[in-house]
Order: sequence, then structure tokens, then C-alpha cells
Amino acid sequence: MNEDVLRWSGQRTDRVDEGTLPGLARLTGFVRSVRTPEFRGVTFHEVLAKSALNHVPADARMLPGEYTINPYRGCTHACQYCFARPTHTRLGLNVAGDFDNEVIVKTNIVEVLRNELARKRKLPPRVAFGTNTDVYQRAEGRYELMPGIIGALSGHRVPFSILTKGPLIRRDLPLLVRASQATTVHLGVSLSMLDEELQQSVEFGTATTSARLATVRAIRDAGLACTVFLSPILPHLSDSVAQLESLVSAAADAGATDVLYHPLYLSSGVKDVFFAWLRQAYPSLVGEYTRLYASGSETGYRHEIGARIRPLIAKYGFPEPGKEIEDKFALNGRRGQPPAPEPAQATLF
Repeated sequence: MNEDVLRWSGQRTDRVDEGTLPGLARLTGFVRSVRTPEFRGVTFHEVLAKSALNHVPADARMLPGEYTINPYRGCTHACQYCFARPTHTRLGLNVAGDFDNEVIVKTNIVEVLRNELARKRKLPPRVAFGTNTDVYQRAEGRYELMPGIIGALSGHRVPFSILTKGPLIRRDLPLLVRASQATTVHLGVSLSMLDEELQQSVEFGTATTSARLATVRAIRDAGLACTVFLSPILPHLSDSVAQLESLVSAAADAGATDVLYHPLYLSSGVKDVFFAWLRQAYPSLVGEYTRLYASGSETGYRHEIGARIRPLIAKYGFPEPGKEIEDKFALNGRRGQPPAPEPAQATLF
């Protein structure tokens, strides 16, 4: 890979870095790889997308007929449990460090989306963001793709939902307020725990929990509803009744309109990444996690967490969590399991 540090300003969009990762260089939509001191250790691979809208197949674990848009692949949030990690293997990249540090950016996605919406006879019934990687990860501060995407969707009155851990969404609140006047907009903020030492250990590229709670409050102050996702709940680390009550109480204090919860789910590739972190951070829990996650997610544990947290959700005046709320964000309703990322297809680039 080319080790030169390229400046963000004045870059040509037709330059190909011949020293980049072989799997990306073979793609016709690949433009260049970019590094900058502001993102130490991270390489952005800029590509030209052929399509912006991804149609979710009927057999996927999401709402049939849903559409998603993913401006980025890979995520600097570096959450050790992220279910989207395996999507990087389709690009010849690994689920561990590459997912955190090799980020694909679809630099022309706004133009492509506008053209797609203008051509469609039947517009998407709804578009979901955050079903794969976070659209408000730090890279969005540089590439600023979401304002154009929001404008394109709201201009055609296409409903959409956004789930994020990134306080950067606050930058676009004026746009989201205007969009909500033209179409249906659902916003959600994900937070996992109040223990910020634990949070910065297991998802070290994310904003702090306090920053995310402030984001919930900002969304509410802007007059928009906000769902808080208590996810993932980590066995023996963030799942005691006292911890869960503190979390639900904090969401209520921030003004959340409703909450959802999901225990930790680990698919096969993600499990290796998470267990590597666990062995280093909490070696005494490896045996218990091995038992619980012999097959992705343990049904008995999910029921146990539900029994602990549902009375707390009711206590703080939130609606009963369930399919109606999950459907707003194209979630599957199968408690504890995330929606499947869209399949590998030509629309990646």
C-alpha cells in the first residue's frame, strides 16, 4: 500500500493508487486510497458506486421490500462485537483490523442516488441507514455525504430511518427537521453501557456514552422523536438489574421516546474478534462466554435479560418494546439477532 500521506484538499478523483490492496485495485469503481494524519492508521478507499439503493431480498432477516443505503463499508468505531464485520471478507479484507482501518467510501453516492430516484417509477417505501455500518462515523465529518443523501430522499418524500452511535448527526439536525416536514423520519441512538471505561475498551472508536445521551437530548430538543437502542447488553459486564436500570433511567432523562434492547449476538467470524478482546480484557469470563455463545446467541439468556429489563422499561414509562418499534428501523424482531447485511452484489461499487 502506498505509504504517502495525501492531502484532502485538491485531490484528483481520477487518480488510482497502484500500491493499494489488490482486491480493491481490481474493481472498476476503485479510484484511490487516501491517508491523513487526522485518521492515524486508517486508509480510506474511495470508489465510484454504480448504485446507491440496495434492495433487501425477501429472505433476508429484515422487512421484505426494504431498501438500505450504505455510503461507507468498514467502520472506525471499532466495536469488537459488530455484526457487519464479515462483509469485509467479500472485498478480500479481514474481519478484525481491516474492518476498523480499511474503510470504503462511495464518494459519488449522492449524485447516483439523485439519478436513481429521478428514474424510478415507484419510489422505495422506506430507506434504512445503520443496518450495516454507521453513516455518522468520523469519516462523515470529512466526506459530508449525508446532507446530500437526506436532501435527495426528502426531496422525493421517501421515508427513512437512521440508527447511529455518532454525535455527528447533530450537525444535520436542521436538515432532518426539514425532512420530517416532508416525509417520515425515524432517528435512533445506540448505547450499550454507562461504564465508560468498559465502553471505551470494547468500542474504543466511538463517542462516549455521555456524548450519545447528549445527542439524544439534542434530537429531542429539535422536536424529533428518538429511539434509544440498549445494545448490546454484555453478559456479566453490563447486565445486572442495577446496571440495566441505570441505563434505562439515563435514556429517560435524555428524553428518549422509546427504547429497544438486544443482548450480545456473536456470529462465527465476529466471535473470534470479540473473544480475542475478552481474553485480554476479562480473561476470567472466557469460560462463561464460551458456554453462553456455543452457537451465536443463547436463547435462555435472552429470556433472562427480557425478564430483567422489561419491568424497568415499563417503570420509566416507555412503550412495550416490540415489533412495531423495531420495524421503524428495519430490524428483524428476532430478539438478540441483528438484521443481515445486504448480500454481495454489483451495487457495492
